[in-house]
Amino acid sequence: MKIREITQQIEDFAPLKYQESFDNSGIQVGDIDADVKGVLLCIDITEDVVNEAIEKGCNLIISHHPLIFRGIKKITPENYISRTIIKAIENQIVLYSSHTNMDKAPHGVNYHVATKLGIVVEKMLCSEKDNSDFGLGVVGELQEEEDCIHFLKRVKTILNIGCIRHTDIPEGKKVKRIALCGGSGNEFLPYAIRENADIYLTGDLKYHQFFETEKQIIMADFGHFESEQFTKEIFYEIVSKNNANFAIYFSDSKTNPINYI
Repeated sequence: MKIREITQQIEDFAPLKYQESFDNSGIQVGDIDADVKGVLLCIDITEDVVNEAIEKGCNLIISHHPLIFRGIKKITPENYISRTIIKAIENQIVLYSSHTNMDKAPHGVNYHVATKLGIVVEKMLCSEKDNSDFGLGVVGELQEEEDCIHFLKRVKTILNIGCIRHTDIPEGKKVKRIALCGGSGNEFLPYAIRENADIYLTGDLKYHQFFETEKQIIMADFGHFESEQFTKEIFYEIVSKNNANFAIYFSDSKTNPINYI
């Protein structure tokens, strides 16, 4: 089986045309016409991940976040991005990423984490103009109302989050309608308010952004990596469907750069 066949399966699920203009999803490094020997699935590509691919005999790494995101003017061993590229090329390992297009897919990143939290998804939070089935974030409801603090503690446990930062929660506040956008999604706060969500879960929130709720909605930061960590499961479901000729691994390397005390 050719690597190209696997990347096409991913793009059938999450077409590249839906990635954001700033993004760099798709092939990053290597020859997609090579035969697949093994596949390693991860969220971020680091030197440790490439070393892991070498050890496990994988010549394809599929990540959520692109290693090459901005322009590169030289490839020398001065930073981790260039060193990772060099190591991948030296070992004939193909690097492929599916980022915001996977975020926007109907059963992509946000849908996947929402279902793990018991949210019945109704629609996209911010739909694509040409296709409402694709979009960023999701809106849905819990089967029953839940105490907000209890809900956030459950989110913390299910996603194994070090901490959750949130706006004020009135005593006894119940939540049922949930808006969610994994990764970084403060810009979609107005959409969550418009959808009459009781709480909006997203990541990468800055101090002053918490004020922007105007006390109209509870907003909680549940972490960038934490909210997207299950993307590897989506990759596995896609890649494992039509093959039995090569091994597929979840990366064991720790790539989340944030730690909690």
